[in-house]
Amino acid sequence: MTLFTLKDRIKTERIHDGHIINLRIDTLQVADGTTVLREVIEHNGGVVIAAQSSDHELLFVRQYRYSLDQTIIELPAGRIEKGEDPFLAAQRELIEETGFRASQWRTLTSLYSAPGFCDEVLYLYHASDLVFEGKNLDMDEETDVVKLSVDEAWSMVESGAIRDAKTVAGIAFCRRVNSPTIDKQP
Repeated sequence: MTLFTLKDRIKTERIHDGHIINLRIDTLQVADGTTVLREVIEHNGGVVIAAQSSDHELLFVRQYRYSLDQTIIELPAGRIEKGEDPFLAAQRELIEETGFRASQWRTLTSLYSAPGFCDEVLYLYHASDLVFEGKNLDMDEETDVVKLSVDEAWSMVESGAIRDAKTVAGIAFCRRVNSPTIDKQP
């Protein structure tokens, strides 16, 4: 049973309009007349790329994340600009973060990052036939490229060395369909 949906919204208050996210508070009126509040983060969405080299290793980026105050290992990923096609965003982000361009692409799946309070959708792609062209990082980014086999990456998930949810999901998806390469169909 659904207690309330967007059709029960009687008021929306914009709290923050930012460069990356927007925040709104919705007031909902339920059947008995009581009201409840829901805080919602609006996000344009993002892309995650499982880029696989010719030796079947996945490319990861090691980068500092200010919100965590630590350096973590992630699959290449990034924000979809307003109105941008997710596939074009994936191509752009792979080059920006790793310096590699891929000639073979496959859509793997889409994921919700935090559906309890955020509308962000992440689009997961597989990229192969990689050619290095040079990184083109945003001014506020600094990354190191790390190559790991799917099994090595999964071991890092199990040990807690990789904890980023989108990366864990990407590795798990690759692990499921990867025997011994991701190019095999499930």
